[in-house]
Amino acid sequence: MVARRDFIRNSSLLAGAVALGFPKAVLGMAADYTSQRPPLAQRKFTSEAVERTIAAIKGQIADPKLAWMFENCFPNTLDTTVQFKVEKNGRPDTFVLTGDIHAMWLRDSTAQVWPYLALIKEDEKLKQLIAGVVNRQTKCVLIDPYANAFNEGPTGSEWDSDLTEMKPELHERKWEIDSLCYTVRLAYNYWKESGDKSVLDDNYKKAAKLIVKTFKEQQRKEGKGPYKFQRKTPIQSDTAPNGGYGAPMQPVGLIVSIFRPSDDATVFPFLIPSNMFAVVSLRQLAEISDVVFKDAAFTKECRDLAEEVDRAIKAYAIVEHPQLGHMYPLEVDGYGNRLFLDDTNVPSLLSIPYLGYTTVDDPIYQNSRHFVWSTFHCWFYKGKYGDGVGSPHTGPDFIWPMSIIMKALTSSNPEEIAECLKTLRNTDGDTGFIHESYHKDDPTKYTRKWFAWANTLFGELMMKVSKDHPELLKRQYA
Repeated sequence: MVARRDFIRNSSLLAGAVALGFPKAVLGMAADYTSQRPPLAQRKFTSEAVERTIAAIKGQIADPKLAWMFENCFPNTLDTTVQFKVEKNGRPDTFVLTGDIHAMWLRDSTAQVWPYLALIKEDEKLKQLIAGVVNRQTKCVLIDPYANAFNEGPTGSEWDSDLTEMKPELHERKWEIDSLCYTVRLAYNYWKESGDKSVLDDNYKKAAKLIVKTFKEQQRKEGKGPYKFQRKTPIQSDTAPNGGYGAPMQPVGLIVSIFRPSDDATVFPFLIPSNMFAVVSLRQLAEISDVVFKDAAFTKECRDLAEEVDRAIKAYAIVEHPQLGHMYPLEVDGYGNRLFLDDTNVPSLLSIPYLGYTTVDDPIYQNSRHFVWSTFHCWFYKGKYGDGVGSPHTGPDFIWPMSIIMKALTSSNPEEIAECLKTLRNTDGDTGFIHESYHKDDPTKYTRKWFAWANTLFGELMMKVSKDHPELLKRQYA
């Protein structure tokens, strides 16, 4: 009997098989690995340091498809999403689209430029671009610290009818702790990498104090605070219950996050990975205050709040799973309720060490990681081309490549990383890009054709593999 693969390859059914969604590599076809980058004249921004990095790492990659994907994905943010300018006062300003949605998310914009930070000492233009992102994020926080996504100007939004305090500069106003944390992450690490304090000016100090004020408001020790959100929608996860204030919670020192980084509503208001991220961010703000602002009172305020949230995490967010032992839940409410789930965006349980809260070898993290990547987790899927984690955001049977990338970024096991690379390589739907999600058994069915964060995060992974496990790049992954 002729093998199915050989039959398809050698018959007139080949074109039909491609049309049905069989990846070309699986069918044994010679793929066309022509660059999918925009022509040079149409690119939004070009960095010599990034181009050198693409050439150097691509030269190490033996698998032609993996090399092609890296070349397409790593520069995708610069090629397609950034709008850089220098204002009249000489300060750089950079607006960063998330991709196929014409708005700038505080979270995404940090993550989209994050891997380029390592190259700013080699490229002054790139340094200015990232300084411009910090400056733009500072403006955004000062407009509204509760908003997650912003317009380039006061143009209004499709979400203006949301029942919250919308402003014309806002694209969306979903309160997510991580939005503010990401702004701190970028400013702090830009300063540490470059030594440039110009972004940490009086406006940044105002934004930093507003961040801390907002975190304290959402501890809700003195009432519900000023934020509420409702949307007229049939989608439960797109709005908040109880008049827009979220599910009941008990003030225990943790910070309420009405929405997750997926932009889906939380079930219980204390989102643990985001509270962990807040601890890291508050300690970074304390260092900025101590060294740059020289404001002893604000330094103490940041450190005290970080310690309070950290104590609450240890008291309320180390819980026992019926089969796996002690682990971190995704969400709690301070009353003893907990949610065993993970979000596929970042922060997530899987990403806890990536964000700097704890180490990969932390046994509580390891138990949490085991839960996320197992059938104990209701959104974990074993797919035809590899395993991964899905999300309520995209529905059943769809895996998020971001979960696979984060698994690799938080692993020290070369074979585990290699398996992740193989899965990512074979689930791009023959597009050369990373998507928001794909069907577990058919990667040609995917969501978001243009999702710059996922593309750049894949580039970040390839940079890390090149540095830590270059031998893995010498393999073929077909």
